[in-house]
Amino acid sequence: MSSSTLITVFEHESIHVGKGEKGLTAEQLKALQVFYGENGVPYYTLINNGVRFCEYVGIIQVGGITIEVLPKADKSNDTNTWKTLLIDMLRSVGVFDIHAPSSSGLQLKAHSILDLYLALYLKELEYLLHRGLVKRYRKTEGNTTALKGSLQFGKHIQQNLVHQERFYVRYTTYDTQHLIHSILYKTLCLVRQINTKASLQSSIGALSLHFPKMPDIHVTEATFEKITHNRKDEHYQKALSIARLLLLNYHPDVSKGRNHILALMFDMNLLWEQFVYATLRKEFRKENPEYSLSAQVPKYFWQPGIGSKSRMKPDIVVNHGQDNCMVLDTKWKNLNGLNPSPEDLRQMYVYHEYFEAHKVALVYPGEKDGEVIGHYLKIDSKGKTKKECSILTIKNQPNLKAWQAAIAKKIRDRIKASSTAE
Repeated sequence: MSSSTLITVFEHESIHVGKGEKGLTAEQLKALQVFYGENGVPYYTLINNGVRFCEYVGIIQVGGITIEVLPKADKSNDTNTWKTLLIDMLRSVGVFDIHAPSSSGLQLKAHSILDLYLALYLKELEYLLHRGLVKRYRKTEGNTTALKGSLQFGKHIQQNLVHQERFYVRYTTYDTQHLIHSILYKTLCLVRQINTKASLQSSIGALSLHFPKMPDIHVTEATFEKITHNRKDEHYQKALSIARLLLLNYHPDVSKGRNHILALMFDMNLLWEQFVYATLRKEFRKENPEYSLSAQVPKYFWQPGIGSKSRMKPDIVVNHGQDNCMVLDTKWKNLNGLNPSPEDLRQMYVYHEYFEAHKVALVYPGEKDGEVIGHYLKIDSKGKTKKECSILTIKNQPNLKAWQAAIAKKIRDRIKASSTAE
């Protein structure tokens, strides 16, 4: 187990070398600069002697430090509240949906995002071992004392000229040594390397003892694409999804071997969109089954003389194709009492036209609940049209169920409200 310091910051905050409790070492900054490279990464930008984080949240582990980046939509600096909300949001959209029946015993809110992922991965491996590891057929070759499979004559003469009791053969074996288990074993080795939680050490030790050792493999995106699934290994999907996340986001420091980087970051704009959609789907199904929800509904709106058509995809469409259709676009930002950008308002006008929507709305988080009802003006600016665009601000709440209920109520009430346009 490595020793690591946890630094907690909020999105859009900066940290510098040697400044205060949230300071980096020069070596750690160098590792972040190398990771940033010439093309950059979306998680942070480089500033003088430090980095400034963007709208991505999650964790970045570099060397002996783990940086936890939390979302923030108000003026509070309550890290525990925002850490809890982030984990709850991720769980509600299915990021932490796992098979292991014992996962309910995890103290989820006591962990950082990284610790939570590691704990869930270990629970998944325990679950797989309990069920029994799936075996597969594989081709293998080597020296045996019995003639089985096909004799590889060239290698047999080369290796066994003075060992007439042996045969160099190629044959089929049915065992647990295959690509899926090699990936899972490599991930277990990585977990053992990056874990900083003493409470996870016993599980890591037990799994390292009981999970069969696999040959080391180089894992890339193409490795996961090579996996062929069947009904016997459907229960491996969750473990493989976490393995994919960990292995593909781990960047070893090949030059010095000390400042490895693991980045598990989430775009808050996308997470907010998925969270609002998952919330409405859950709450509407429970209270308003007559509402239908669609996410990312595409519609073409422009076609060149030669080439492909352009299309738009609003975040959420309620009751698509019906008279009370409403289009929602989610924005993870705090307006601070200001109007939305003209670009956002123009985008909502287009949704009004092409989806024949009854209403459209921009949905924001905020420090307090708010609602601004506006109408698009006529071309001559003399009077309002019937096209309504609402600005809905929803206060975040520490209790997830209360927050989701408030989101559903705000949008449900807006759908039912009558228009006041002339």
